[in-house]
Amino acid sequence: MGIRISPSILSADFGHLVDECERVAQTADWLHVDVMDNHFVPNLTIGLPVVEAIVNQVSTPVDCHLMISDADRWAPSFAEAGAKSVTFHVEAAANPRQVARDIRAAGARAGMAIKPGTNLADYEDLFSELDMVLIMTVEPGFGGQSFMADQLPKVKRAREIIKNLDTDIWLQVDGGVSLDTIAMCAEAGADTFVAGSAVYNTSDPSAAITNLRELANKSIDGSWWGGC
Repeated sequence: MGIRISPSILSADFGHLVDECERVAQTADWLHVDVMDNHFVPNLTIGLPVVEAIVNQVSTPVDCHLMISDADRWAPSFAEAGAKSVTFHVEAAANPRQVARDIRAAGARAGMAIKPGTNLADYEDLFSELDMVLIMTVEPGFGGQSFMADQLPKVKRAREIIKNLDTDIWLQVDGGVSLDTIAMCAEAGADTFVAGSAVYNTSDPSAAITNLRELANKSIDGSWWGGC
């Protein structure tokens, strides 16, 4: 089983977004695009028109991480705009099961994000509706935060659920992922990794992705779950 590295353009130069996306095109599996509305989280980034422009100008598939209120209304629109994966926060959805179904119906992979303070057990029954589960390892809203190692048991539990379902649900971590933390995320059960500062705050973002990938692969090979 392969792993996926998704550079977060939240740490990129917003004045040259397409160029920044192209800087990682050779080594990135996905582009992670954080959409924030200054309501669900205390930050404001980009919206649907900018996402659509990115999708139309870059070849790397886009995963939109929606940190916005009223996911029920807005999430399908990002799939319709061309995002290949759309991740909504379960805390922002009135009917998360229907949101996941609507995203899939619009042609994208459906992801569900869980904040650090949210109990995963309350949403285990939704896994069968999903293509990806995102465990946040920082509080959503800002890049460059410190990794929250106390979220690793939640990652492990999510991997156990996925193994029990015997299905190909990707398990993503987002927040503070770096050369110092990616191994422990992989060992806990993650196979998809969002990295912002660890990629874009380096002199060679493409090489940074390669280094992250090597560490993750090595850790998964020796892990309790072994990439199963």
